[in-house]
Amino acid sequence: MKTKYCLLFLIFFFIGCTTVPITGRSQFLLTTEAEEAAMGATAYGQYLAESKISTDKDNTALVKKVGQKIAAVSGYNYDWEFNLLENDEANAWCLPGGKVAVYTGILPYTQTEEGLATVMAHEIAHAIARHGAEGNMQSALLQEGLQLLSSSLNNKSNQKDIMTAATILGNVGIILPYSRKHESEADYIGLILMARAGYDPYKAIEFWERMSQAHSGQQDIISKFLSTHPSDAKRIKDLQSHLREALIIYNTSKERYIK
Repeated sequence: MKTKYCLLFLIFFFIGCTTVPITGRSQFLLTTEAEEAAMGATAYGQYLAESKISTDKDNTALVKKVGQKIAAVSGYNYDWEFNLLENDEANAWCLPGGKVAVYTGILPYTQTEEGLATVMAHEIAHAIARHGAEGNMQSALLQEGLQLLSSSLNNKSNQKDIMTAATILGNVGIILPYSRKHESEADYIGLILMARAGYDPYKAIEFWERMSQAHSGQQDIISKFLSTHPSDAKRIKDLQSHLREALIIYNTSKERYIK
């Protein structure tokens, strides 16, 4: 058993060590970008086959325009794809390898091209930071830890209770905070990306203010604690702390586009 975990550690250290773009944070992954992109492409194709692609030509064109502008400044030459899907949920996502979906349900909140850029830059940030692979690794490590704990209990009478408690603590203490960390990191990376693409980063704050108003009164203390996302208020505060940096990039990018 010890040999197994020593081997896993060596794999993490020598093979899986990478750096998140823009933030410079170190991360450890078990899959390659090529493997993640292949899985993302397969999942994306299956999802599109089961979904209704929007026939709204104007908004579809806007989604593709914004996505291509942000992808162009991301520094990643993925096989990018952008689709607008008919879905009332206020959501968007990006699979590994640059496969992006925007739901029509989020358009009333984005309202403008800059608002859409806020959402799409955030999702693209998840992809280039490889948050999906990192989250999968964390879940796998938690499962390995729980299996090790289960084996060490040797069928004790309270084994079930201990395992239930350990599972809850693992999810609340490790998985959920890690997910919130990813969301905050994607907010920051997305802010920088939209600034690079020539979009006013202040519009990101306006977007989250609209989302905050929409979410007002919808979450109690327990649901906020167990949420995979930071609160809207925290997101706004964090974005404000990065606004000066993003505005410098934005003003530089405007000069470049004017020239």
